[in-house]
Amino acid sequence: MGHALKTPHIHLPLSVNSHLPHLPKLPDPGQPDVFEEMTLLAHMTELRDRIIKMVLAVAVAFIGGIFLSGPMLELLKRTSEATGGFDIVSPTDPITMYFKMALYIAIGIALPAMLWQMFGFLAPGLTRREKRILISSLPFVTVLFLGGAAYAFFVAAPRAFAFLSSFQSDLFDWSPEGPEVISFYLTLMIGLALAFQLPLVMFLLAKLGLVTPRKMRNFRKYALLLIAIAAAVITPSTDPFNMAMVAVPLWALYELGILLSYLFARGSKPLPTA
Repeated sequence: MGHALKTPHIHLPLSVNSHLPHLPKLPDPGQPDVFEEMTLLAHMTELRDRIIKMVLAVAVAFIGGIFLSGPMLELLKRTSEATGGFDIVSPTDPITMYFKMALYIAIGIALPAMLWQMFGFLAPGLTRREKRILISSLPFVTVLFLGGAAYAFFVAAPRAFAFLSSFQSDLFDWSPEGPEVISFYLTLMIGLALAFQLPLVMFLLAKLGLVTPRKMRNFRKYALLLIAIAAAVITPSTDPFNMAMVAVPLWALYELGILLSYLFARGSKPLPTA
């Protein structure tokens, strides 16, 4: 007769079990909220610890940024139409530009860890429902941030430099300075990375019951004006071509935010007031 095989049970020591990693679980919204009271000194101590962890994350990522800085600067040189290389003003500009780019890359790499530390500091003052919503949104914050930065780097900035370098080329010798090119890219990338959070912010407001999709639709004409102002602020140059490169995707993101709010957050109850 055949014998059924039994799955062996492995019993680990208590000390080993206590060190096994556990996946984070979303808080149960049905449980009552418990807020832990902390003194001002405890808040400041926790803030210090969170900042130290964020700095350490950037420091570790900075090692990778050093190796990626050279190829990134080479890519910036090509996309900015600076075929002969960047002009410099100060003798220290080359090394300053190199390590500044490495720092920017490190911040981008360490962004998820920094967001998690910021959430950890704010979490004790949030309800279980708010924690569930914010924890679920953290991956989308990172994706949208990197998406906005990528759009600025690979689409908006190269198109802007192609337009600016060809403008009145018979009168002007296009030879941009390195620090100004990095500043141009940084302004555009940070501005669009933050602006790309628009649909997520709209969804969270609707999910928390603060704004309804109907109000968002009725706000369209004012949103168009605000998007035009934001495009003028984000875009380093003030020409209509580059402003349109920023304003058009922002308007599409606003419409996406309305759609997401209508599909997934319609009818959400507002937060209870104390």
